[in-house]
Amino acid sequence: MDLFHQRINNQDMPLALRMCPESLSEFVGQGHILGENKLLRRLIETDRISSLIFYGPSGCGKSALANVIAKRTSSNFVSLNAVTCGVADLRREIKNAYQRRVQNNKKTILLIEEIHHFNKTQQDALLPNVEKGIIVLIGITTHNPCFYLNSALISRSVVFEFKSLNEKEIETILTKAMIDFNRGLGKYKINVEKEALKHLIGAIGGDARKALNALELGVISTLPDKKNVINFTLSVSEESIQKKVLLYDKKEDEHFDTISAFIKSMRGSDPDAALYWLAKMIYAGEDPRFIARRIAICASEDVGNADPQAICVAAAALKISELVGMPEAKIPLAQAAIYIACAPKSNASYLGIEAALKDIEEGKIMKVPVHLKDAHSGKFGHGKDYKYPHEFTGHYVQQEYLPEKRNYYNPTEEGYESKIKKRLISLMEKNENR
Repeated sequence: MDLFHQRINNQDMPLALRMCPESLSEFVGQGHILGENKLLRRLIETDRISSLIFYGPSGCGKSALANVIAKRTSSNFVSLNAVTCGVADLRREIKNAYQRRVQNNKKTILLIEEIHHFNKTQQDALLPNVEKGIIVLIGITTHNPCFYLNSALISRSVVFEFKSLNEKEIETILTKAMIDFNRGLGKYKINVEKEALKHLIGAIGGDARKALNALELGVISTLPDKKNVINFTLSVSEESIQKKVLLYDKKEDEHFDTISAFIKSMRGSDPDAALYWLAKMIYAGEDPRFIARRIAICASEDVGNADPQAICVAAAALKISELVGMPEAKIPLAQAAIYIACAPKSNASYLGIEAALKDIEEGKIMKVPVHLKDAHSGKFGHGKDYKYPHEFTGHYVQQEYLPEKRNYYNPTEEGYESKIKKRLISLMEKNENR
């Protein structure tokens, strides 16, 4: 069903669709781009929409805001879904838009849901028409447009990133749905247990669509009691979203305790324990990017040069998590966690930078030796007498790099770091023999 051409009070439609906001005053969330005097709000209020790209996670309000624009604008509004339309559909709508502009001087806003599914040919078909102003594009995607859309198309659009809704915003949306008689569940007498609502909100990961549909499912599937009241209990909440209660609160100790156990399990070379704590965080709806960042830090702090490949694996997991999101991101996260847990360990890099920072903090500030200074200025003999290592045997030459001797990095015998240690010892011996 087309979001913009159906009667909003049609009770056969899902609750999430019925409760779609009809004005900016009804819209909840995205204050960073829709707050008072923000650019996007001004564009909508003045009906001066330029081509836009909305991207962000599911259920955060991208399509809902497009609905608001559709109801507010004086332009003709057309919506397509990139999954089901092709170049022929695009050309038809572009032709219609051109005729409207010529005959009635009326703009056309073309909404394309899931625009990341368009291939290069389809995107190229849009480009000249966006550039000439024949259509005003609103592209909606759950993926970072930098990786999925032509740079030329992006450069001709204003990109707005939508964020997952926070718990208070989800609660506001659910509360409104329960009391709205015309579009929501106001015709039912609903008693929602505090723990049931808390569990529902915490389990849906900031997805308003999922929250509304779960609420509706729980309400319409629960028989009322003798007083004709539908009791939305914790067990109903669990069934509605098919997720059991888990002792995990992102704002309290369990959040920090679990990530701590996860990191310590990787540091302690226990892949099974690492996988368990990872699974707990994933099940609880933890942000995969947060998990990936902790893996990356552990790869550097606790593995370091004992296995230089570890940080590459962690970086890849972080990038993939940003690109694909959950649930698929659980696989590269697991792979990276296992790799870090099984890798040889060394915290020499971490200890080294900590020791160097301590010297700086304690005021042990050394000036750059003249021969190491930038020689491009040609002043004061900067760079004079610098020895270029690649001009010497073994690409090494003894040379002063610090005015005072310091020892920050002490490589271990673990993994690849043992080779680093061997090389440094060899260089030291060469210095002593000269």
